[in-house]
Amino acid sequence: MQQDQAQFPLIRTGGVDGLLVSFGDRLSEPANRAALAFRAAVEREGWDGVEETVSTLVSCFLRFDPLHLSHQELTSKVQALADSRNWYDAALPEGRRFWRVPTVYGTALAPQLEQAAAAAGMSAAEAVASLSEARVRVQALGFAPGQPYLGELPEAWDIPRQSQLTERVPNGALVVAIRQFVLFGVSAPTGWQHVGQTAITLFQPDADEPIRLRPGDEVQFIATDPETLDNMRRDPDGGATYEAIR
Repeated sequence: MQQDQAQFPLIRTGGVDGLLVSFGDRLSEPANRAALAFRAAVEREGWDGVEETVSTLVSCFLRFDPLHLSHQELTSKVQALADSRNWYDAALPEGRRFWRVPTVYGTALAPQLEQAAAAAGMSAAEAVASLSEARVRVQALGFAPGQPYLGELPEAWDIPRQSQLTERVPNGALVVAIRQFVLFGVSAPTGWQHVGQTAITLFQPDADEPIRLRPGDEVQFIATDPETLDNMRRDPDGGATYEAIR
């Protein structure tokens, strides 16, 4: 369904020290692009009193010091920046990377591949080909440190979440629903279907860059076999590699 972009961006107060700038009321590629690009623009502005920014699937949140900068002042700055261009066709931020993450599809490591494939109208082999060939964007981080939501997948993968929770998936699980992947950074319950397993550690607190995947990065989950993946577990990145996006 096409969103009416005329009513956006929408600027709203987020508590006593926050401002939320939304570019849509549902996920779409243009709204996510706008949120990523707008956050990067706010960071470049370097407004005194703004202490933190973060992008979500379709919004940018600014946390500020209300004793240093009033809501009215910041809203005025944000409105002027929002009006300065069409953010839906803005270039994505610089410094993005393209990651290739080795992934086992199916087997006992990812037991819901066939179930998810059936929901998408595919055989298991067709599902592996579709999922492993997809190049998806890190749209936002959430739920656990460094845990990405990635998309969008082809339309066939607009499959619903499960009606019952899977009791627990392991760290590194790749799950799918509603044209998105989530790559789990912790072991946790989920309503999404577990179709792949990786060995990457998404949050490495002692590393120079603790959060491995950043919003705006692109990722391809390359098919591998269980034995190869097991050999990669000694590497914190689980065999994943990246290159700069030019």
